Amino acid sequence: MKNLKEQTDAKIAEGRLKNPDFMKGVDAVIEEAKAFEQGANAIKVGERAPKFKLPNARGKSVSLENLLENGPVVITFYRGNWCPYCNLQIRALQDILSEIHELGANLVAISPQVPDESLTKDEISKMDFGVLSDQDAKVAFQYGVAWEVPEFLAEHMRVDRGLDLEKINNGNATMLPIPATFVLNRDGVVKWSFVDVDYRTRAEPSDIITALKHLF
Repeated sequence: MKNLKEQTDAKIAEGRLKNPDFMKGVDAVIEEAKAFEQGANAIKVGERAPKFKLPNARGKSVSLENLLENGPVVITFYRGNWCPYCNLQIRALQDILSEIHELGANLVAISPQVPDESLTKDEISKMDFGVLSDQDAKVAFQYGVAWEVPEFLAEHMRVDRGLDLEKINNGNATMLPIPATFVLNRDGVVKWSFVDVDYRTRAEPSDIITALKHLF
């Protein structure tokens, strides 16, 4: 079975074949973002993670404090269920969820989508971890991973893909999270993190498991 990087690399290669001009544009946008060190303000290893309280896919409020009462927490930020790279990541995380639980930890995924749009009811029933809604990107800002969508990408989503981010994210049409993953110990301190402004690149699930093992 392919690891997540192999899956995302295959998706990127597929995109380069189908729409080479667009992918070249994405490359340019990402290089510019990296040049301006976007994502450099993300919370660092050794820092205490900001507290939050967000609604889950069923509209129930979930707080970081309550999650930490049960053990370490893995927090991952993703753009939305419309993003193919996010879907690859979510499925890969589902595959390692039993290992996360065996290590006494919990997993939550945070996106700006409204609760009733984050996942279908069928998808919700199949998910064994929390999917939380950060509609105004406030928590993403607190964690230093909020990213203003460049117009090149915004136009592609709006025109080529027919995505209405203002509707999907309940009024927030300009801010998306940089895909990022943080591993917190029981005290809420960041012990491992992965932050990359290239939304096509995600934390490898096996690295998350290794980070959790190092907590003990």
